[in-house]
Amino acid sequence: MINRSEKKSKRRSIYIVSLLLFTLTISIYSFYFLYNNTKTQIVEYFPISGPIINPLMGWAPWATLKDSTQPHTLVYIDLTWRDFEPTEGVYDFVAFEEKQQLARWRQEGQRVVFRFVLDVPGETTHMDIPDWLFAKINEDGEFYDNAYGKGFSPNYSNPVLIKYHHLAIKALGDRYGKDGFFAFIELGSLGHWGEWHESPELKQLPPENIRDLYVLDYVDAFPGAQFLMRRPFTITRKLSLGLYNDMTGSAEDTNTWLDWIQNGGDYLPNEKNTLVPIPAGWENAPIGGEQAPTLTDEEIYSTNLETTLTLLRESHTTFIGPGGPYAIETTNPLQAGIDQVMSTIGYRLYVARTELPLVVKFGKDIQIKLALSNDGIAPFYYDWRTNTYLFDEAGKTIGLYPLTMDLRKILPGNMNEISFTLPVSTLENGKYSIGLAIIDPLTGKPGVRLANESTRQDLIQVIGTFEVNWLFNPPK
Repeated sequence: MINRSEKKSKRRSIYIVSLLLFTLTISIYSFYFLYNNTKTQIVEYFPISGPIINPLMGWAPWATLKDSTQPHTLVYIDLTWRDFEPTEGVYDFVAFEEKQQLARWRQEGQRVVFRFVLDVPGETTHMDIPDWLFAKINEDGEFYDNAYGKGFSPNYSNPVLIKYHHLAIKALGDRYGKDGFFAFIELGSLGHWGEWHESPELKQLPPENIRDLYVLDYVDAFPGAQFLMRRPFTITRKLSLGLYNDMTGSAEDTNTWLDWIQNGGDYLPNEKNTLVPIPAGWENAPIGGEQAPTLTDEEIYSTNLETTLTLLRESHTTFIGPGGPYAIETTNPLQAGIDQVMSTIGYRLYVARTELPLVVKFGKDIQIKLALSNDGIAPFYYDWRTNTYLFDEAGKTIGLYPLTMDLRKILPGNMNEISFTLPVSTLENGKYSIGLAIIDPLTGKPGVRLANESTRQDLIQVIGTFEVNWLFNPPK
């Protein structure tokens, strides 16, 4: 017979063994949890080379063009006031949109580079403002016939001209300034071709306080657009505006333009320090402009190709247009130089590194670290949304998660790191992959091709894979 003391000792032994087994189980569980949810894989990626056709960069041919041998995502439009408002208060949107093929470009996912002009020198005497406006301003301005051509230069200080300019730009903004379709606005209006300069024999541009009124008309009318000026006038720095160089490829002209950007200086004869230095302005606002009409395609893309590429890099160019190589066939020997230009300008965002678990056995969320970089010469200037995707082993999308990321901050050569969590508690055992995509707000779909190798055609970039292998069944 076992006495009471022996029974008590036996119960104590069972208790101790049970406690040890429980502690061991918890220890094993904790070991697996700590080990399997902290053991990570680090995957590094490198950018690809060659042209990438992406939105908001590249070539910007005339919107009236029927065909282009060179792929593009931008079109260039200029519009004279005379064509836009032939009768006071009556804006001819129909003729404008038909001529510029706006329905076609919107359907094709293109975006617009736009310039409104009041004076385009031509071969015959003419006006680019409406007749009714000419009468309203009491014919205040000058007809000219000079080395630029023939035309009419209105007095830009005329208060009636300023009043009606505000109304015209507001009408344009009401129709085209709401959804980003008109993406880049080249600030025109003043001077020949809207380039803010006049022939020496003409009355020069108005003083700064008047000039700024014209700029503010555009800023108010197109709140979601990026603005570019021909030269770095003072308001460029005040409002962080971009710039355009209509002599792209010309070393002499572009170096003068770059000197203005670097050092500022005098430009108008009646003002000192008209131009201000903004050497880092490209970090916040785009640089564009068309190729120099004084140079041949052979000079730009072959003979002087290295000079062309150097000037583009120093300018941090995002787009080139409307002048460009749109009639050059892809079989032409110049195509190699054209491809080099397209491989240089604009942004080239890519995934540089990901850090994520190798195997997941426990936990509700996993931590992903992601590093993006930019192998181009300019930022991406728009705050587009970024999504992450979760795919199962068959490639089916089983999760979509918005990612908080400001693409505008990814400057060339910089590494931008972010962390985010991914829920995994309901996943079955198996292999999974994670995708990343930049969403075009006009379509709501992935719209930017990253400069990474990819086997997908939907512009979703796979950034890593992991395995779920539950020690116990996941919670239901």
